[in-house]
Amino acid sequence: MLNALGGRPLPIYGDGLNVRDWLFVEDHAEALLAVLERGRMGENYNIGGETERTTIKMVDAICDALECERPAAANPALRKPGINRYRDLKALMPDRPGHDRRYSTDITKIKQHLNWAPRYRFEDALRMTVR
Repeated sequence: MLNALGGRPLPIYGDGLNVRDWLFVEDHAEALLAVLERGRMGENYNIGGETERTTIKMVDAICDALECERPAAANPALRKPGINRYRDLKALMPDRPGHDRRYSTDITKIKQHLNWAPRYRFEDALRMTVR
């Protein structure tokens, strides 16, 4: 977000198609509390948002949310040739060696055993983060 607002490149590894499971920080904190308060000693619980997105889709979503909050047309840092919107700042760069293509979690156990699931929808959480 800071790079975009400052008119700096948004570096994206490889082709941007690596997949990650995104989780809002408040949901993560609540999941950790659920594990501490109700989890069984020695058990493992996966925590996730059930919101898999590719890196490129995530960057686009952040750019779109920024556009709603701080329109690019009014941002002096974006007054550069060929830059009309935050998405124009995306810059593909060589992938890191050994970079995993996909990270995903199965949160069935924490949902069933600790009655925890993410509260926030991805879009709402992203908007709150950007604000």
